[in-house]
Amino acid sequence: MAERSQKVLELLRLPENSHCADCGHPDPVWASCNVGVFVCLVCSGVHRISSIGRVKSTQLDYLEHDLIEFMRSHGNRRAKDEYEACVPPFYYQPTEQDCMVLKEQWIRAKYERKEFTGGKECVYSVDYKEGFLWKKGRDNGQFQKRIFVYSEKEGVLKYYIGDKRSGPRGKLDIQTLNATFQGEKIDHHHGLEITCVQGERTRSIYVYHDDGKEIVDWYNVLRYGRYRYLKKNFPDTPEALLIPKITRNYTKSGYMEKTGPTLKEAFRKRWFTLDSEERKLLYYRRPLDPYEQGRVFIGSTKCGYQVAEGFPRGIKGNKWDAGITITTPDREFVFTCENTKEQKEWMEALRSVMSRPDQ
Repeated sequence: MAERSQKVLELLRLPENSHCADCGHPDPVWASCNVGVFVCLVCSGVHRISSIGRVKSTQLDYLEHDLIEFMRSHGNRRAKDEYEACVPPFYYQPTEQDCMVLKEQWIRAKYERKEFTGGKECVYSVDYKEGFLWKKGRDNGQFQKRIFVYSEKEGVLKYYIGDKRSGPRGKLDIQTLNATFQGEKIDHHHGLEITCVQGERTRSIYVYHDDGKEIVDWYNVLRYGRYRYLKKNFPDTPEALLIPKITRNYTKSGYMEKTGPTLKEAFRKRWFTLDSEERKLLYYRRPLDPYEQGRVFIGSTKCGYQVAEGFPRGIKGNKWDAGITITTPDREFVFTCENTKEQKEWMEALRSVMSRPDQ
């Protein structure tokens, strides 16, 4: 028994097995018996409920000699070479921080559907996709079934009510389109937020589909459209620099209270989203509003932008007293957080943006 445990430890200490084969979580302790990879607890659950096969805990279960040898002859590096041989550059590969639907569909795409082993046409590399999604209504707040169409030829994502004869009710240009999973915000595990800059404002729509594969397919089709747009319009930019710009997750979101430009207005509770890529701190009356109420550009410290804990002299918050002051070349912005934990997280996120030079 001790000898078997030692052999398992030796396998786990190999550099290629030191992180989960599917999401990169450090120190995986579950063995996927049919695939021969070491995975974390969360990803082991997907292996267990899918047709991929059994999993065993390397700490709690008995691993037979044959299974240990199977794991030794396979392992995470060999599985990556086999099951991720042809992952398209635009396909989003989830990390441990990502939502469950992205992880589940990544695992199923690799091992069940074998989409990336080569010899198969990529289902996401399409210049046209049509289907339905549940979309939050702009006025009534209810999610309703809508027809969505992505057209690379037109460079837009459109949606329709009923059928397409009456024309689209909305269009989002691929040039400024972003898509990010926001399950908690939308209150659906498959919730997707899609944004687009329209004029001086950011338009947001909120959608979901009950089928996890369908919503992730839409996500990666939109990423393919963005990838094609970037490759066409920035042909000399290295691909390694283009990939992070396809879509982006927001650095931080949540409630803060803010006062007005004279610092004498009442503090009001607003929903904030920090878009680090665009260097924008957007704020909304409510989390699912279609347009932001305002924004703060977050420049670099070299250009005079600073963030500090607390309030300017003579200023006091309303309900919350964990203050944050953003100083720009033009004015000061003052916010309050519900607690010091939120205050610290917001300040760290803002400083990470300010530490980067303006482009």
